Amino acid sequence: MAYLKDLLKQVTYICTRGTMDCKVTHICHDSRQVVRGSMFICLAGSREDGHDYLAQAIRKGAAVCVVSKHVWVEGDVTVIRVRNTSEAMAWIARNYYGAPAEAMQMIGITGTKGKTTTACMLYQMLKEAGVKCGLIGTLGIRRSDGLKKPGSNTTPDALVLQKELREMADAGCSCCVMEVSSQGLKHYRVEGITFAIGIYTNLSMDHIGPGEHRSFREYACCKKRLFERSRMICINADDKYHGFMTVNLEAPVYTYGIEQPCDVKAEHIVYERSSRGLNVTYQTTGWIKDEIVLKMPGTANVYNSLAAMEAAHLLGISPETIRKTLRNVSVKGRIEEVRISDKFDVVIDYAHNAASLESLIKTLRQYQPKRLVLLFGCGGNRSPLRRFQMGETAGRLSDVTILTSDNPRYEKPEAILSDIEQGMKRTKGKYKIIPDRREAISYAISQAQEGDLIVVAGKGHEEYQEIEGHFYPMNEREMIENSI
Repeated sequence: MAYLKDLLKQVTYICTRGTMDCKVTHICHDSRQVVRGSMFICLAGSREDGHDYLAQAIRKGAAVCVVSKHVWVEGDVTVIRVRNTSEAMAWIARNYYGAPAEAMQMIGITGTKGKTTTACMLYQMLKEAGVKCGLIGTLGIRRSDGLKKPGSNTTPDALVLQKELREMADAGCSCCVMEVSSQGLKHYRVEGITFAIGIYTNLSMDHIGPGEHRSFREYACCKKRLFERSRMICINADDKYHGFMTVNLEAPVYTYGIEQPCDVKAEHIVYERSSRGLNVTYQTTGWIKDEIVLKMPGTANVYNSLAAMEAAHLLGISPETIRKTLRNVSVKGRIEEVRISDKFDVVIDYAHNAASLESLIKTLRQYQPKRLVLLFGCGGNRSPLRRFQMGETAGRLSDVTILTSDNPRYEKPEAILSDIEQGMKRTKGKYKIIPDRREAISYAISQAQEGDLIVVAGKGHEEYQEIEGHFYPMNEREMIENSI
């Protein structure tokens, strides 16, 4: 329970109806969750507008409604009007849960690719060092005391985020590592949070289209917001947008990379493929001088490990702990090996756009497979351009491609596959279409030759397939293992 005036600190508002002298027992933005005494926040989403459910919320007993439009209501209710309800909700949630982020060191990670892997690496380093910590991101909620929860968004909405941070702080966590997506930044989900360290991985063309970002510039500017609220910044010196991300910022900037001069640099990189699987070794120069054996393969993971390493160094983690963690770390659905044969390798990865698919294939080419066999699909209700681009990338870079379903959502799988095929046809790449993902995986394994590297891309950590609003169980690891 909290007083309305206390919840609205840092919020610019007008009270258009009712009294400010009231208490709030609960906060929500879903009218189905309203109980007597609730504050109902009307969010205007891409598919639905919370203002349309205002009357329903009041009938259920909402004491306060937060709106961004002129509304006419009846009943004993206080109406608060703000410029942007998403932004207001972030501050309200922060105030309701007592600003839990201020009790911890917050580390935020943003970029087109590498957020999840970098976050998991840094989280594991902190755990290995004995630091009580939490993790928030694509893989859900984790705490070093063993708690695990699924998550619906890479960066949860502000109400969920502040509640989870409160629970972490109450559990004794002194540090929280979180992925900060462009959508999370665009919709103010981390408003009111100051980050001890902001980490930048890279930026490429993605998430541009209806329901996401209107332009690449908007996408880049949203990413930059993280560093405007960070006390220190770790940035990829090799990424061509690194200058844009840090211009006009007062916080100190620390760099990592492979090619450009930087504070932590990887040199003498060696890619190894053996009966034990794929890995990479390298030496670091600069702040940290060490020899690293990284269980996760490829150049992309060298960058991810450097980002985690630099942040860990700033947090006081020892080189020994960093080295030990990287030797053993693995991340679900991120170039994740499934060992079923000594004759060929199978990898699961979350690559779901052209940039990440190209990076993945080029990474795995470094291990010189006899054939690189790629299996993937594209999600429904997403940009058709992404499908064309992924098809063209697959046809150009893989030896054999198997096109199949991903999460068709509310579209017909055949229509999605047709869009991908248009991109494939721009190349001379060999491909086969098998709409059923289970059948496609079974076919790929059955056709494997010695020396092959089979890549199952698109779903990564997900263990479901979304079809017309229903989530059907789908565990690709089990499917691969059962294909032998």
